[in-house]
Amino acid sequence: MTAQDMRYHPDPSASNGTPHTSNGSQQSPHQSQSYSNGTNGHATTNGTSPHKNGAHPQTARPTPQPFYGHDREEVTRLIIQGLDDLGYHGAANQLSQESGYEVESPAVAHFRLAVLQGDWSEAEALLFGSEPPDDGGGVRIHDRGHQGLKFVQGVDRDRLRFQLRTQKYLELLESKDLGRALMVLRQELAPLKQERSQLQHLSSMLVNTPDSLKKEARWDGATGQSRQLLLKELSSMESPVNVVEPSTNGMLESIAPSVMLPPHRLADLLDQVKTTQISHCLYHNPSRSPSLFADHICDRSQFPLRTILELNQNAGEVWAMQFSHDGKRLATSGQATDVVVYDTSQFQVLHRLTDHTKCVAYVSWSPDDSKFITCSHDETARMWDAASGKCMLKIDHHAHPVTAATWSPDGQSFVTGSLHGDHRLCLWSTTGDLIYNWAIIYRVQECAISPDGKRMIVISSESQIVVYNFETREEEYSIILKCRMTSLKISQDSQHMLINFANGEIQLIDIETAEIIKRYLGQQQGQFVIRSTFGGADQNLIISGSEDSRVYIWHKENGTLIETLEGHQSPGCVNVVAWNPADPCMFASGGDDGKVRIWSKENSDIPGKRRNRISSDPSAHSSLRDRDSYEPSSSTH
Repeated sequence: MTAQDMRYHPDPSASNGTPHTSNGSQQSPHQSQSYSNGTNGHATTNGTSPHKNGAHPQTARPTPQPFYGHDREEVTRLIIQGLDDLGYHGAANQLSQESGYEVESPAVAHFRLAVLQGDWSEAEALLFGSEPPDDGGGVRIHDRGHQGLKFVQGVDRDRLRFQLRTQKYLELLESKDLGRALMVLRQELAPLKQERSQLQHLSSMLVNTPDSLKKEARWDGATGQSRQLLLKELSSMESPVNVVEPSTNGMLESIAPSVMLPPHRLADLLDQVKTTQISHCLYHNPSRSPSLFADHICDRSQFPLRTILELNQNAGEVWAMQFSHDGKRLATSGQATDVVVYDTSQFQVLHRLTDHTKCVAYVSWSPDDSKFITCSHDETARMWDAASGKCMLKIDHHAHPVTAATWSPDGQSFVTGSLHGDHRLCLWSTTGDLIYNWAIIYRVQECAISPDGKRMIVISSESQIVVYNFETREEEYSIILKCRMTSLKISQDSQHMLINFANGEIQLIDIETAEIIKRYLGQQQGQFVIRSTFGGADQNLIISGSEDSRVYIWHKENGTLIETLEGHQSPGCVNVVAWNPADPCMFASGGDDGKVRIWSKENSDIPGKRRNRISSDPSAHSSLRDRDSYEPSSSTH
């Protein structure tokens, strides 16, 4: 596209006084004017100008100079769109008039409007082009005939038609116009010869109610955001949102971005700038987004590298711990039968729970922090009231040690996992009713439900990852690995799982594609269970314990090992780490030395507490537990 392609025509008769084409859903006054059938349908003066793209000789300008090495037209159009996004419509109009550039041509604006209004025949004609009618009459926008919009090279046009017609089909189903919907399916979708499974999926929706249709298609209806999302898919080359039309390669190549700017493109570019700066900032850990006014770098002194408190209330090795979501409490457990809950304002013991009869290997807070679950080798899981410390529920259906628990996002149910028996993976209500029992033959090492509630992931003692659709309870896929796994975490955006392997490697894996995104190396692991987790203000860190008594911290995006922290007594493992969700400068670690260490930045102290002197008594030691047996071993170090 040349600099003249998106020029605004200053002739008031052509523009009706409106200097630029809006990128929104409203039609600007000059959009009703005819446009030429030239390159991508760019504007002319009332469709009568003989000059290419509607530029008169007296308004033509020399080739614009670059803007500090950037294309001046691209920068100007992005600024105009950004001003519109900010609500400064007058300023956007003035810049468009002064520069002579539009965000997009009238042809693109008409296409956008046709999609937003559900005029699908008009949208197809504008997108792919049309021939002029024989009589030259009519009132349709494209009656003059045009070549359609410019596409990315190699685009599959039938695939784009399939996208548009799928939206049309779903809207007809939603309005219960089954006759027309069936005609669209047979006469418009089927001839495009897309994947047969997609057509079968679409045809199965003919019997759905409007509500079940939306759930099945993961689609919010004609009056929701589906039409805007369709435009976004076409303009930003993102993967399709609804599941009835999955992309084969994760990318939907479509309308050239120079013709139809992706929505909010300037904001997206600014996000990319921040992401790049953050990815190069090793000690990035602020709770606020970096400023655009200066290059971003975080000071190491503001990173949690010091032990500010040592807690010694656990009677044995510390195997499990978790901060509540509000950061106000910390639950810890392990080799001993008791569970210790701390108030994090001063780290006083809030509750000491002693109902379990064997070691307690797992703790999990409910989404609202009103309850938490503990899992024990006494073959029970218990649900506790966080305020009173009273046991509200005892799950005793398992015939073997209970290894893990995870809450549904609404806090009305939870899943427990066990090593053996008929109840290895079960969904329970908070009143103790068994909702669902997965028929599995593997031993559950750990399980987790994604924060969006769509998936549940299980890792087994048999080196298997199993991903379920949590809404349907069906298995989506499974992976058999060569190495044993010891822990599992799911990111807050529900996109990634973090797996700790017994060979000393931690992997960040894309849940959707099962691809390995990043590997984190350095920590030592071989025989015992080590639990790793996400850390930092934006989960931009990976943190793990190690069998060498140290804590390891990596930068999530680039995999760089940032710090190796000494502290727990050697020899012995640091078994578990937990980052405070409410305080990006605080995390806790638990080890075989029976200690829970609270880490923070320099010069940080707990109100009302004096900094504890850290003991290095070499006579103190305790036994490790083996990842295979999941029971404490009798060996000492």
